[in-house]
Amino acid sequence: MTLEKLNKEYDKLQLKYGDKSLDSIYNGGCTNNPDICFVFMNPTGRNIASSKSWHGLKSPWIGTKNIWDLFAALDLIDKDIYSQIKSIKGKEWTPDFAETIYENVIKHKYFITNLGKCTQIDARPLPDSVYKKYLHLLEKEISIINPKVIILFGNQVSSIVLNEKISVSQSRKQEYIKTIDEKDYKCYAVYYPIGNSRFNIDKSIEDIKWIMTNNLK
Repeated sequence: MTLEKLNKEYDKLQLKYGDKSLDSIYNGGCTNNPDICFVFMNPTGRNIASSKSWHGLKSPWIGTKNIWDLFAALDLIDKDIYSQIKSIKGKEWTPDFAETIYENVIKHKYFITNLGKCTQIDARPLPDSVYKKYLHLLEKEISIINPKVIILFGNQVSSIVLNEKISVSQSRKQEYIKTIDEKDYKCYAVYYPIGNSRFNIDKSIEDIKWIMTNNLK
């Protein structure tokens, strides 16, 4: 199985669980033993790469600003690149600019993905049952890229991926082990830093810095 073959499976699920006017958003970044695999929830139409007229990377957070505040605070994106992101409007992103961003993500050795690849028009909540349809595919993604550490954002994503009830507030800096194809992966649950949960971004930054310090020596 390759990431490209997984994308075809995600496209099938988009027709079932996503908005049919939008494309799936897959993943992006370092695909060869990245330091960190960041796992978010699911994409929305705010990602301009979800438009069927977009001919470029179908990667997370294209055309958005706020998430890059997190990566900048973690020193996971070059300052000049971050300044460009903050200085232009989302709809001004081009496929070439998206490539530049993700080349920088690769440089900093991390991978960005979502548990669910089903793009919705807005940030409507999805039931666990939908996310669970994607879990085996995410596990294949993880097996392919072989990250050193997995960071799961939010209670819902963490609970589904780890197959146990997780409360981020009660499990900060706690290591979990997820076994995929007989290989153990270190996982951590952190606060979701975007949207209605943006007020938790400082806690996310604090915890991720601790995780990086203690796992990426």
